[in-house]
Amino acid sequence: MTSDIDLHVGKRLRRRRRLLGLTQQNLAGEVGIRFQQIQKYECGANRVSAARLFELSEALRVPVQYFYEGLSEFAAHDADLDPEILAPDVLSKKETMDLIRAYYGMGEGPRKHLLDLAKSLSQKSAGVPLLSSAV
Repeated sequence: MTSDIDLHVGKRLRRRRRLLGLTQQNLAGEVGIRFQQIQKYECGANRVSAARLFELSEALRVPVQYFYEGLSEFAAHDADLDPEILAPDVLSKKETMDLIRAYYGMGEGPRKHLLDLAKSLSQKSAGVPLLSSAV
């Protein structure tokens, strides 16, 4: 039976793997298992043993406690109720990681313009009146 902790650890595993640009096959090869096992860990279907978690932390170059970071906030908050809190899995989505990579692939000037545009569009879609730049 899957627990919230298993789901959280799996999401953190997926997030770090994607951040490093590794496939499930790449990571599985580094720790000597099949990629299907990585899939099961990431969706929380299989619990990660202490020994395997250590091997995964070494392969992903993070301390073991990385997989538990944010667990208390994950359990204590409902992201749907507070717009200031990101959904727990937002950073593990491929779209998010692609956006972050593209963003940091730009120069400083274009990044600032893109950030300003994103903030403007976010405020507009939330119904917040935008400040006019015309004086």
